[in-house]
Amino acid sequence: MLYFAYGSNMATARLRQRIPSAHRIGVARLDGYRLAFQVASTKDGSGKCDACPATASDQLFGVLFRIDPAAKTILDHYEGVGIEYRDTWLTVEPEQGNQVKALIYLGINIDRNLRPYPWYREHVLRGAIENQLPEDYIASIRAVPTMDDPDPERATRELSIYLN
Repeated sequence: MLYFAYGSNMATARLRQRIPSAHRIGVARLDGYRLAFQVASTKDGSGKCDACPATASDQLFGVLFRIDPAAKTILDHYEGVGIEYRDTWLTVEPEQGNQVKALIYLGINIDRNLRPYPWYREHVLRGAIENQLPEDYIASIRAVPTMDDPDPERATRELSIYLN
């Protein structure tokens, strides 16, 4: 099954930590949506990525992965389906090839006043850089304001996946 990652799961190390068999297909985009850090995490109280409906000229970039259908339950768990996100299928435009339907998670627990923690924004930024998304798109992620994480050890734990 095809999965369109547009947030922290764009980073291959992050997604493969969760689903080791995930296979990267390539960059894709979702027209008419934009990236927003507005999903209220029930796990840590910060803002997580959302594919936010926007104008027809807006584009949300992400990465298309092939995952085993049985792994969807694992993703559902990490994405907090029914609490933070809902799963659906949308048509995305791969960099190479024709439009395809892909699994995507859309936010349902929205708080537009929240900000991400620096380490979460770093996951998203690393995925964008790794996959060579457009420079202006990377710059817009880098410019997202963050808030302090009350758990000073969490950043070290989260970002340790990039040390291997």
